[in-house]
Amino acid sequence: MAVQVWCLSFRQPYAGLVLDGVKTVESRWRPLLAALESQTLAVHIARRDWDGDEWQAVLSGPLGLTPPQIQALLQSGERFGRGVVAGLVDVGGTWQCPPSLQGAELKELERSAALIGLQEKHLTRLTNPRWLKAPLSARGGRDLWSVEIPAELLP
Repeated sequence: MAVQVWCLSFRQPYAGLVLDGVKTVESRWRPLLAALESQTLAVHIARRDWDGDEWQAVLSGPLGLTPPQIQALLQSGERFGRGVVAGLVDVGGTWQCPPSLQGAELKELERSAALIGLQEKHLTRLTNPRWLKAPLSARGGRDLWSVEIPAELLP
């Protein structure tokens, strides 16, 4: 028996940050996850890393993590390697961040997204992250794609 769910590829370190519950808001330039509200999404770990290092500034700044804590998070995110479906997360509501948003509310969203520069992006709340019992090797896709996860891998 298996379960079929929508899947989205995340580059590291964001895949690990989602599955470890640090990143609770996903940001996109379009409302990609809006139709999945109240559904479960599979998290695929892409082979490539994220091209920027904004996440480091957010983790060490607003989140106040020390270098050893950041290193532990990075290692946790690599537990299954790359090119695999590694876990599941529940999808909440999607909204567009206003271009005028500033101050404490913006800082809180940046902490939740582990990213800066969220104005005008579509933000989606992510909850209940959980790692699979073992990785499922899968080739990533563009945007959303469907994956069948064997029941024995489900947490």
